[in-house]
Amino acid sequence: MISAESFEALAALARQAGDVVMAVYATDFTVRGKNDASPVTEADERAEAVILAGLARLAPDIPVVAEESVAAGRTPDVSGGRFWLVDPLDGTREFIHRNGEFTVNIALIDQGRPVAGVVLAPAVGGPAGRLFAGVVGQGAWVEDAHGRRPIHCRAVPADGLTVVASRSHGDAAALDAFLAGRRVAQLANAGSSLKLCLLAEGAADLYPRHGRTMEWDIAAGHAVLAAAGGQVWLIDGSAPLGYGKPGFENPHFYAAGTGR
Repeated sequence: MISAESFEALAALARQAGDVVMAVYATDFTVRGKNDASPVTEADERAEAVILAGLARLAPDIPVVAEESVAAGRTPDVSGGRFWLVDPLDGTREFIHRNGEFTVNIALIDQGRPVAGVVLAPAVGGPAGRLFAGVVGQGAWVEDAHGRRPIHCRAVPADGLTVVASRSHGDAAALDAFLAGRRVAQLANAGSSLKLCLLAEGAADLYPRHGRTMEWDIAAGHAVLAAAGGQVWLIDGSAPLGYGKPGFENPHFYAAGTGR
């Protein structure tokens, strides 16, 4: 799996990348478009460089699939089944809009499943941000201005589900169809992989996603959620969402704190 010492090093690495992201956030940064029309900034590229260097020191034998590297045509062989998935700045649109809802994501994948992950939201939760972390089979925790504490998914309240949806990517008709027949108490919006972390800390119950996502977008949040007792399923509930797919693109899925 991953040792406690290595996992703390992974959390520290996410914080280093978060410092780089926030340094750029404080400037009048430039936004560029990638080949897939998604935006990219200096923060994405500089944070990824920090993470790649750190992972090379921490685990030189484990390949790294990182968003900006893949965009530049550098995709490693992951046929061995164990690899890192890195999104140095998940929620670039939220970063551009300066609403604070962006994250640094690092996940370890083993045989198609996320087994460990850290999600840092550097602009919320105090001067050092909010760091969510989890190792499947060992538990999950969050660390912010109030200290470090364990987190876990909750049972669905009697008054119904709290459902989270994407702030920047949404399909209202598909969401309505998915929720038909379910008792919903509240519908909230959030950016980036924070949606998965809301489920992990028991602040929400369900996150359906019908839009396009890549594996690095959600792997770290998925790991935290799984460590906290939740899971991510294909949208029809037929199987858990897996990783290492050709092209690293996800099908539609939903995340649930408990049940299916």
